[in-house]
Order: sequence, then structure tokens, then C-alpha cells
Amino acid sequence: FQELGLVIVDEEHDPSFKQQDPAPRYQGRDAAVYLAHLFGAKALLGTATPSLESYHNAKRSKYGLVEMPERFGGVQMPEIQVVDAREELLLRKLKVHFTSTLLEAIGQALEQGEQVILFRNRRGYAPILKCAVCGWQAGCKDCDVNLTYHKFQNRLQCHYCGHQEGVPATCPACGSGEVRLLGFGTEKIEDELKIYFPEANIQRMDFDAVRSRNAYVRIINDFEEKRIDILVGTQMVTKGLDFENVGLVGVMSADQILQFPHFRSGERGFQLMTQVAGRAGRKHRRGKVLIQAFRVDHPVLREVLEGDYRSFFQREIQERQAFQYPPFRRLIQLTLKHKDPQVLNQAMKLVAERLKAGLGGRVLGPGIPPVGRVRGQYLLELLLKLEPRTPVLRKAKSLLLESLQEMHQTPGFGTVRAIVDVDPN
Repeated sequence: FQELGLVIVDEEHDPSFKQQDPAPRYQGRDAAVYLAHLFGAKALLGTATPSLESYHNAKRSKYGLVEMPERFGGVQMPEIQVVDAREELLLRKLKVHFTSTLLEAIGQALEQGEQVILFRNRRGYAPILKCAVCGWQAGCKDCDVNLTYHKFQNRLQCHYCGHQEGVPATCPACGSGEVRLLGFGTEKIEDELKIYFPEANIQRMDFDAVRSRNAYVRIINDFEEKRIDILVGTQMVTKGLDFENVGLVGVMSADQILQFPHFRSGERGFQLMTQVAGRAGRKHRRGKVLIQAFRVDHPVLREVLEGDYRSFFQREIQERQAFQYPPFRRLIQLTLKHKDPQVLNQAMKLVAERLKAGLGGRVLGPGIPPVGRVRGQYLLELLLKLEPRTPVLRKAKSLLLESLQEMHQTPGFGTVRAIVDVDPN
């Protein structure tokens, strides 16, 4: 890298730049910026939806800022509309998982020879198999999650460990035959579209449909060559793809994106919906975007509707500052894993007490994460919220290493696995 002059990070907001497993865990975007700094090179971060950290750095003049307020080549921004799914449900106009507005728009686009992209960030057919009599739900034997039904395999599958099993004809708990599928994923959307639009060529783009690079390239080529009329996909369809004939983009459920219990859910929601909306419309026509939601008054939806990143940033950055989250604090997440929950609780108690004695209120938790058991291992987490660019960072690092070393040297805790994640996504 001695002659390095420029490092370009395209779509710098993308969460996939964070290396998670296996270790070492690092933010690739930040590593690229630091690499450029080490060799006196320039770093260029490109995106239509900047991460809050990067835009905050630009607002503080730590980074330079170059803006493109209009689409390249004078292409018009798409018309974006939020469709009230709750109102259509009350009026009995909701057809399974499609509002009548979205179905009509799909039909019009197909009649005009345009292609359609539908976004649903959940693969499989249905995420829940539940008994209507006793409430039993099909769950993974090794993870604390429901098994997802995949119709084309006719199997229940865990999306964490890969465990698969058959679909019971009756409830294993009470013997009732009232076992029902709840919720919907990309497979079910594809299935329903074939009923409404039997003449259309429909294709999925998700982890199940794209298990090899050849399959991915084939779908992209088929869509570019207009051999596919409707493309149904997970966040794969938001990844900067450029198709000139897309007249309509539909977001099937904005609520699922925005209600995730994480401080970044608003940021992720704005980015995902704005990016997928960007697939609509190209040189010769203005595209249309329909976003289905039950809570249409959500502030992020208003900001997506208006294409107003600045308002989104101002509101979100105020919340981050009020609750002391990045970029105003550095986060370190500690996760402990063990097959015995009692051993895990005792080990985490030892570590947490040591950390709280040295860092006080900067330590949050410990607590059980949303998925508290994966691959037979129980999980506990705690979070360190630390002031950036202060001696407390070095102190926290030393204290964390000492606490983990003490834990592993304590009889009975040697097999407890510790995962330290700095700046977690």
C-alpha cells in the first residue's frame, strides 16, 4: 500500500461491512478510512443514505461533504406513496397480504410492459406454525426461535442453526388438527402472486433461491433481459441494482422493519426503504413506490415519503444524543455462551460485578438477548457505553480483559465462551 492514493467505499452504510463471525470483528468502512489515513491517501465514502456516524463526521467537518441533490442524468425521483393497510383491513379490502392499491398498481405496471420489484425482508413461506387450540408453536430444539415453514421443501427450518424437520399433521402437544401457519415470507408472496397474476413470470431473490453465484447472476440477467416480470426479494433487491424497466417497487411490510427492538432500527428502516425505492424509474419514465404499513404516522415513513434525509438525521441524532448512543458513545457488547444456564449466570455475575465496580453506570445489563439460546448454547449479554476519545476507553479495555481472564481461571467457568464486539451493528 505504499503508493495508495485513493480508497473508495461504495454503499458505505451497508451493515455487511461489519465483520461479525468469525473473529476478528471490525467495521470495514472504518478500517478503510484508517488505512487511507495511515498511507496519506484519500478516502471516498459513497451512498444515497449515509450512516449516522459518517454524516455526523461530515457535519462536524471531520469529513468533507459532496452532495448530489438530483439523480444522475436528470432522472426523476420516484413517486412514493404510503398505503394504509389498517384502513383497508377495516374496509375488508385487504387481500391476504396485499392491499387493493398495491394489487391494482402491479396490474397496471404489467399491462404497460413494466417490471415490478416487491420487497419483504423475511424468507420462507411462514415464520410460525401454531396450534389454534392449545397455543403450541413449532420451535427449534437447539435454539429459542420458531421454525420457519418452507413450502417448496415442505419442511420446517431453523434460520439460526439450520435444523430441519417435517411438518406435523396434528399438534404434538394436544393432538388437535387445528395447526395453522401464521405470518408470511417471500415464498408466500410468490405463491399468492401466481394466483393474482397467473400469466406473469415471477421469481424470488433470497438466500434460498440464490445459493450459488451462478443462480444470482442468472436471476439478474433474466431480469435485465425482461424474462422476469415480478421479482420478489429480501434485502438482496436493495443492493444498488440498476434496472431500466422497473416501473413499480412495493414494500410489503414497513412495520416489520421499523419495529425491531434495536437503536438502529429507524436508521436501517430509512436506508432499506430508500434504497429499494431507488430501484424504481430510470431514464425515460418516473417510477412509483408503494409502502404498505399499519402505522402510517411513523416519522421514518414521512421522511422516506419526502426523501428528506436531513430531517431524518436531525431527529435521529437528537434521540441518539438524548439516550447516549453512537456517535456520542462507543459501545462494547460482551456476550457469554454456555450449555448450562446456571454456570452461565454465575460466570456473567462475576464479570458484571467486576466491570460495574470499575465503570459504574456505563455498564448496562446483563440481560438475555432476543434469541437467548443458539445451537444449544445459552446466551447472556451486557453493554458498555463509553465516552469516545477519553482515558475511560483504555480503562474499560483493560478491565474487560482482566475480568474475562479472572472468569476463565475460576473453577467451572473455563468452558464459558466470551465474545467481545466493539461498535456492534
